[in-house]
Amino acid sequence: MKSFEYAAPKTLKEAAALLSDKWGETEILAGGTDLVTSLKQHITEPKRVVSLRNISEIKGIEIEKKDVRIGAMTTLAELAEDKNIKEHFPSLVTAAIGVGSPQLMSVGTVGGDLCQRPRCWYYRNGFGLFAKHEGASLVREGENRYHAIFSNDGSALFVNPSSFGPALIALGATIAVSGPKGKTRKVPAEKFFQTPKTESDRETSLKPNEILTSIFIPIKGLRNATYEVRHRHGLDWPYVTASVAFQIKAGTASDARVVLGHVAPVPWHSAGASKGLNGAKVDAASAAKCGEAAAQGAKPLSKNGYKVQLVKAAVKRAVLAAAA
Repeated sequence: MKSFEYAAPKTLKEAAALLSDKWGETEILAGGTDLVTSLKQHITEPKRVVSLRNISEIKGIEIEKKDVRIGAMTTLAELAEDKNIKEHFPSLVTAAIGVGSPQLMSVGTVGGDLCQRPRCWYYRNGFGLFAKHEGASLVREGENRYHAIFSNDGSALFVNPSSFGPALIALGATIAVSGPKGKTRKVPAEKFFQTPKTESDRETSLKPNEILTSIFIPIKGLRNATYEVRHRHGLDWPYVTASVAFQIKAGTASDARVVLGHVAPVPWHSAGASKGLNGAKVDAASAAKCGEAAAQGAKPLSKNGYKVQLVKAAVKRAVLAAAA
């Protein structure tokens, strides 16, 4: 890999001061499970890498008023074992455990999961976010079995790789970001992810000189679950995931949210499925209808039509798991 300057500040203010206001000049190192690979593959060649490992204020999990706060540097293993997460947010536990590899779980962080770059093999082999060659899309004409079936009319055909993104959106989470001079802002999880419009854009609303610091999830008594469809357990990304959250009042569902993963350039909130579940008695029949609704509007590419059926099955099973 290309040589770079390494910095390990002890405070957020110091860390932000070390970041550039242009993408690519500096990179943030959390657990390193994605960045180190990107450095080796020359996908990014920064002048400076800023490590967050010594910043204690963005670690740990705690209850603050009516929210659970998850520090961005909390590892996947720590999250999966936390009693408050297990009690209130089983959807996150499933997502963490699904990673499978003990090595990745012990090093990878929650913040890093939300900010990782696409796993698209064209992008990882140097063809850029939009994977074009001589103006033509390599994805549309090539091997696209793992690519998007929603929001794929434009140039971005990769899928968002985050394990936690769908569940956090379903749970109504908010993401805290710290910028230059200690300025902070909070972003709803659904607006944190974005589809890049140019090759130089990123897949989140973070700016080059900002740091994801914490995730806040309201404790509202939502029943929630995640269901993943994988080729194998561990060391691989899912084909499709479904995260659901809802209340049950007077025997019927309310405040429902159904969010899909690995089917679009961003975690895909299925408004139709969410609306269809509201007011329904949660049983096998309504769960199946919810799955059918979630698949509406899908536009498979030449080799990924199988994902439509996986969406239906994943949503149905996630709904039933949450109800149970």
